Amino acid sequence: MTGQFDAILFDAGGVLVLPDPTVLGPLLAYYGGDSSVEANVRAHYAGMAAKSAAGSAEGFWDEYNHSYVRSIGVPESDVHVAADALQRTRNAYLWRWPVPESLEALAKLTAIGLPIGVVSNASGQIAEVLSRSRVCQAGDGPHIRMRVVIDSHLVGVAKPDPAIFDHALPFFEGIERHRIGYVGDSVTMDVAAARGAGLHPILVDPYDDHPDADFDRIRGLNELVDRYFVG
Repeated sequence: MTGQFDAILFDAGGVLVLPDPTVLGPLLAYYGGDSSVEANVRAHYAGMAAKSAAGSAEGFWDEYNHSYVRSIGVPESDVHVAADALQRTRNAYLWRWPVPESLEALAKLTAIGLPIGVVSNASGQIAEVLSRSRVCQAGDGPHIRMRVVIDSHLVGVAKPDPAIFDHALPFFEGIERHRIGYVGDSVTMDVAAARGAGLHPILVDPYDDHPDADFDRIRGLNELVDRYFVG
């Protein structure tokens, strides 16, 4: 194994799972949006880029919602009502659609014995969703083994507060913080929190929405494997 990291922590949303495009696509097609999985996957990252550009806190999703529906082609005259429908429908339990590439990459990282875990802003549901979606679980089980799955609701602290990582790092004892990468999809939540905790932030940016970034970016988790752990 090569690379600058001895462990990797992952955000869940936007990295391992996405808001289910098979639900949101048909919902927003009513307003003229493209219902395809591809268009709705792209729309998520457009939404996250808009949310980060606005500096919006975790609980504020207006920029995300409007950018999402514009990205899938909702006519401008219907953007507001479609964004409202998205806000009312997209809840914690819809962050459940596994990113296919991420499943492949997790298997590769597991095969080389890399310590991995999840640290996510969530609503108390993320461990159950990741298991039910056949992505991973904390400890031994039928899916990818994580050392720990941290849910902000359960530990009482959320990103961008770097203290959320204090609940995960005891499971990576002996590994220096700067040797741990944290992979997320939000500049304001994930990059900021990782930097504050002394971890190395890596942003999933599959559509090059952050060309002027001063942090590492990857198009997907296979690139993470290829760039840092192969060769």
